[in-house]
Amino acid sequence: MNELSLLELFAQATLIVKIVVVILIIASIITWLIIVERYLHFQEAENFNNEFETLFWNTKDVDKLFKSTSSKDQSEIVGIERVFYYSYKENLKLKDLKIDAQTKSENISRSIRIAISKEEGIHTKHLQYLANVGSVSPYIGLFGTVIGIVNAFQGLSDATQATINAVAPGISEALIATALGLFAAIPAVLAFNKFTVSTEAQIKSLSVFGEELVSIFSYSK
Repeated sequence: MNELSLLELFAQATLIVKIVVVILIIASIITWLIIVERYLHFQEAENFNNEFETLFWNTKDVDKLFKSTSSKDQSEIVGIERVFYYSYKENLKLKDLKIDAQTKSENISRSIRIAISKEEGIHTKHLQYLANVGSVSPYIGLFGTVIGIVNAFQGLSDATQATINAVAPGISEALIATALGLFAAIPAVLAFNKFTVSTEAQIKSLSVFGEELVSIFSYSK
């Protein structure tokens, strides 16, 4: 079936099937845009976190590193740098207070959890859309399929003879709706699973780094 015949089928389809097709095409386009955006996001996040963690462990002046981070706009402090910033800021606030190491540790841990929670919100951006498309698109396609089959039988009942030409347009509508539903759903589900795993990996990495910071800062003078 060539491109022209697909366009002709769309032009001859009923209004409901046209609406189904347009919805699925738009959903698929948005899905792929999100997939590209999220892929680049996680690549950038991983590279940045690796670079900052290396910088942190190699630095000889943590105060200087904190001042460098503090000079940035709050929106620019992300990833592992945010965990460092929140924990060290809390550490400086508690430095002059006469509290035991356990209390200090709990306060720093709480600030780290806040930082990680904000990072989780950034990493899970748009994932709900992918989940929705993955779960709903097949049913939207199925709805178009049912309408197409109904049209096929309607064409058969209106025909004087039961020929393939009588049912072909309706069956074609049904198959196109089914295919588009799967085309929108499958990438969305795969991307959702992939980016969910990537989010969990990022959060685990931040949590491990945060625990190391707690151990360092809780007993610092």
